[in-house]
Amino acid sequence: MRLVDTDAEAEKVQIDLMRQAPVARRIHLALSFSQTVIGLARRAIGRSLPSADEEQVGIRFVELHYGSELASRLHRYLISRPR
Repeated sequence: MRLVDTDAEAEKVQIDLMRQAPVARRIHLALSFSQTVIGLARRAIGRSLPSADEEQVGIRFVELHYGSELASRLHRYLISRPR
């Protein structure tokens, strides 16, 4: 699969660098990338639901990515927990 916004030669260099990187570096990059993507998704949800607080954004994130059943369970848990 090719990236559409990256020159083919630049993509080849990036892939070669990734393959040569130590495992710890690859794991760090993967976790960093995941954190960035999750943050961007949550920010997009927040923009689409301007009156939602962080908890509501989190529940919507879970619903979109893990399903409505888990989101409902999370919502029930958050309501019932002591504050």
